[in-house]
Amino acid sequence: MKATGVQIAERGRPLGNPLQVWLNFRLVPFLAANLMKVLTHTLRVRYESEQTVHEFAAGPERFILAFYHRRLVMMPAAYPFHRRTPGGERRGVAILSSDSKDGERSAATWRWFGIHAVRGTAGHSGAQALVKMIRAVKDGWDLGITVDGPRGPRQHVKAGVLAVSRKTGAWVVPVCVAYERAWKLRTWDEMLVPRPFSSVVVRYGVPFKVPAEGDEEPFRVRLENGLDQMEAWAEAAFS
Repeated sequence: MKATGVQIAERGRPLGNPLQVWLNFRLVPFLAANLMKVLTHTLRVRYESEQTVHEFAAGPERFILAFYHRRLVMMPAAYPFHRRTPGGERRGVAILSSDSKDGERSAATWRWFGIHAVRGTAGHSGAQALVKMIRAVKDGWDLGITVDGPRGPRQHVKAGVLAVSRKTGAWVVPVCVAYERAWKLRTWDEMLVPRPFSSVVVRYGVPFKVPAEGDEEPFRVRLENGLDQMEAWAEAAFS
């Protein structure tokens, strides 16, 4: 998908001179996105337990794909849907991208996949980011959330995804991607990048909603346990 109207948002601080802006926020995202697309075209992707998610995508229900950060690279494959609002406007999946230069570069990269970026952080402005995610769902977007991102602790689910579900009624859908062969990067989350021509399996977990009232913690534990089980499945899927 061609990225259109890429705009570098003003953040109240310099992003560099025009050449630096072009290199960092246009050229680098373009190259990274197209490298990922070339890699994806070499992979053999199949899906498991996808029926319920397809039913959500075919109807009015909104949902949140919840996954661990180390599986991020292939997560665009977990959202092969094309959705519209009742008024006919195109919608798809939105992600939370940090309000920083790295976040700006990330947002520009994912835009080449048709993925909308909600800008915010999990730090001091986390409340504002939560409000933006809630607004995005109410505007017709689904969400993709790295529940332990952007910097960990690794495989520890944070509460944001649950708050969005509680406030919007969106379904939380755990999802994991298994790779036949992958490179493991030296990052805080041991990010995995599939090797070319590998087989890939996208598995969806059992969806759930967080009630408008009550304690979120049991649902956080449920999601974390579910994702841990899926992580163990992914590690053993091609053994």
